[in-house]
Amino acid sequence: MNLRTGIFSGSFNPVHIGHLALANYLCAYGGLDEVWFMVSPQNPLKPRAGLWDDDLRLRLVELAVAGYPRFRASDFEFHLPRPSYSVHTLDRLRQSYPERSFHLIIGSDNWEQFDRWYQYERIISENHILVYPRPGHPINEPTLPPHVRLVHSPTFDISSTFVRQALAEGKDVRYFLHPAVWEEIVRRGISG
Repeated sequence: MNLRTGIFSGSFNPVHIGHLALANYLCAYGGLDEVWFMVSPQNPLKPRAGLWDDDLRLRLVELAVAGYPRFRASDFEFHLPRPSYSVHTLDRLRQSYPERSFHLIIGSDNWEQFDRWYQYERIISENHILVYPRPGHPINEPTLPPHVRLVHSPTFDISSTFVRQALAEGKDVRYFLHPAVWEEIVRRGISG
């Protein structure tokens, strides 16, 4: 059985309802059997400052996806050399799970700067890529290379940065987060 597995890699700093709704859409409408939320310990294109602890971010993703069989929280990149390069992660995933067909999930904002990714040409030639729309970052669909597909999902103009800022300001943003994630943030007294 060749499971179509979406790899939704990110900082998830923290995971929010936009992430969950998009992954839900990709399973329901995008042809994926499952989505793995790949918590990245260090994105080479983002500063480490302001990044919550790896184990906390993973724990919040675990809480967010618990009980939904098509979602999985993954610490796969925690066990790879840092910084985390997607090309290496995808290579290792194919080696470790030959029964799965992996599909990298990225936003149109990341697709605009994809040529900055390490070995981006190899990622494009050797992998399936699903690009979802982000507000302010339109994609010219006819120009996409083979194996790269634009997914016409709803757009969610919400970010982890917004959530962290709101928490720092003492705002109640519970409805931007999975209830279990909100409860854990409150329990731990996290404020941005």
